[in-house]
Amino acid sequence: MAVESQGAYANLALADALSRADLIPRDAAFATVLVDGTARGQGTWDAILTAASGHKPTDWQPAVRVVLRMACQQILATRVPLRAAVDTSVTLARHEIGERVTGLVNAVSRKIGAHDLAGWAAELATGDELSDLALRTCHPRWIAAELAGRLGLEEAGRALEADNLAPVPTLVVRPGLAELSELLDAGATACLYSPYGATRPGNPAEVPAIADGRAGVQDEGSQLVALALARTAQAASASGPWLDLCAGPGGKAALLAGLAATENRLLVAGEVHPHRARMVAEALAPIPGDHQVVAADGRRPPWAPGSFAAVMADVPCSGLGSLRRRPESRWRRTASDVPRLQALQKQLLAAAVDSAQPHGGVIGYVTCSPVAAETLEVVSWALDELDVDLLDAPAALPEVTGAATGPQRRCIQLWPHRHGTDAMFCALLRRR
Repeated sequence: MAVESQGAYANLALADALSRADLIPRDAAFATVLVDGTARGQGTWDAILTAASGHKPTDWQPAVRVVLRMACQQILATRVPLRAAVDTSVTLARHEIGERVTGLVNAVSRKIGAHDLAGWAAELATGDELSDLALRTCHPRWIAAELAGRLGLEEAGRALEADNLAPVPTLVVRPGLAELSELLDAGATACLYSPYGATRPGNPAEVPAIADGRAGVQDEGSQLVALALARTAQAASASGPWLDLCAGPGGKAALLAGLAATENRLLVAGEVHPHRARMVAEALAPIPGDHQVVAADGRRPPWAPGSFAAVMADVPCSGLGSLRRRPESRWRRTASDVPRLQALQKQLLAAAVDSAQPHGGVIGYVTCSPVAAETLEVVSWALDELDVDLLDAPAALPEVTGAATGPQRRCIQLWPHRHGTDAMFCALLRRR
């Protein structure tokens, strides 16, 4: 209900509810499946509910919508028997809404069970390949179209399915503070690509290095794009500090700070929102070496132009690369959001280039998105409008295969279905 009526993030609202509920692990895991699946499948569940009831779910009060979407999740996406799913849905409606809606919930829940998910997809098929793919994989059509434009229809289907698989928490050691072996000794498995990362099921806070701030939680894709920039800057041998232009909440900044400290470099972390700047400061506090956090708008920075040997521009974006972690976000973003975001991305990239040292400063343009307008189009604009060269980003991550994309295949696009990471994009530019 918090997600539906208050705009809450499902993962945060769920964590808050679980902290108060004192459930045994099995029940907490099932609650997680229910919440994530209900939020993730919203558009598909609503299409099925419309067909099953003859009414649009928007005609019902929010609590009825939520109960019946949860019924869809139980009946179509879990092994809960139909009778049990119907009974619990009716009981939940009686308890949370009132007796008057139990007949509706009972009737619609039973009709949901007339088909499995594949059967409903066939029943509701329109003949439009993208619409049918979106329905089957629980995505809006415009997102399916974006991925099909990048990957082709067949591989886009695999990418969309990967968005629906909850990732195992990924941990990262802070260089200079912890060794990967500490995570492995705590039951983690080394990441496939990142030398600093490992995956471990369960609560990350159970790992001592996490609990005392010597390691953090960060997707492997985010680790890799930070590593690509650091390796390129180190190879360029330019002296001077590094900058993380849009540093909140601080994951990439912490990794960059640790890598910068190995070369006795200053890292400056900028963040426009003061509360997020405080989060960055907390993330950097345990890191050895010289670093500082500045609450400032990256488009109008307080530092002098040309101050930094390397600049990370991890810009605000649609976030469609992290749909595995944010199940409700696919239904909150629309295609109309992208042009506004692209305009901001161009402004921030221009400021990042201006902040880099002339004659060789390196800029990492990063988004957690596979959308062409936020990735390839911004890079093409930069090559036309800014005084930069495009470096070979895949060469900075030779251990990662299947990621090269963009002009001369010099950019990186990571994918959940190929690499097991969020769909991070990275272009490395050099200021002339």
